[in-house]
Amino acid sequence: MDYHKPQDLPSVRGYVRDQAQSAGLDESAVEGMAIAVSELVTNTLQHTTGGGQVRVWAENGSVFCEVADGGTPPAFPRAMPAADAERGRGLAIVEMLCDEVTAIAEPGRTVVRMRFATKPRV
Repeated sequence: MDYHKPQDLPSVRGYVRDQAQSAGLDESAVEGMAIAVSELVTNTLQHTTGGGQVRVWAENGSVFCEVADGGTPPAFPRAMPAADAERGRGLAIVEMLCDEVTAIAEPGRTVVRMRFATKPRV
């Protein structure tokens, strides 16, 4: 799914929730993925031009989500900023919500890939 402006954020969240649920994530992980994607998409819209893309898929007991944009790759791991810091929590929150997160520099774009493990259904 492509996004280009702040008004696209609710649609991106809905897309991610639908895809994550269909791929087998439990409700807690679905919401975690939606929050993480929201943080990343907001960063794209605030710090880059041209918007970006989001995709979600399941593979080998995990659900993956990628957020791609034209920005520079963020560094992981991220420490949570001090309580009185005005900014900088978004990427630390993303990292806390995911089982794994990596940033990949590709020609002309950056991809942040998140992995969420699916839990066996009882």
